[in-house]
Amino acid sequence: MATRSAKRRIPMTVTFLEMTARPSALPPPQPRGKVALLKCEKPPTHFYRYLYDTIGEGYYWVDRKKLAPEALEKVIHDPLNQLFVLYVEGSPAGMAELDLRNSGTANISYFGLMPELIGKRLGYFFLYHTCINAWAMAIQRLTINTCTLDHPRALPLYQRLGFTAYNREERFVELP
Repeated sequence: MATRSAKRRIPMTVTFLEMTARPSALPPPQPRGKVALLKCEKPPTHFYRYLYDTIGEGYYWVDRKKLAPEALEKVIHDPLNQLFVLYVEGSPAGMAELDLRNSGTANISYFGLMPELIGKRLGYFFLYHTCINAWAMAIQRLTINTCTLDHPRALPLYQRLGFTAYNREERFVELP
């Protein structure tokens, strides 16, 4: 007799933030070493999953894991869904995904750094340039959200750059 695997539910508080004008903060200094931020055109699904899984592993990123390869490819190859990859010394260091499918609004649907690069003063630099890239589009609003399962410095980082909270919700993430 087959048993149904129990799913684990982890509660979280999600904070939704917005920015209604280009950041007024001063640009951050260029990090030391070889640093590049590239737009990844039509990323291979395995590369996207590598970034998503490695960056999101400690923060319970699970939504994109539920998608079949074909469904994921459809999302990440949509011209209104843009992936930016931060590289440090030639290796992937972070990802930022901009969803422009809602006219007039850009949403940073995923943003994060590789675990070994957290605390190396790259987060503010990467987020600032992600926002500048978003505001180069025809938008009136830039949104992002974070939750209590994310890195504890995520919310203060977003607020430091000029995002303001407009809603909070109690939710849960369901793990197999």
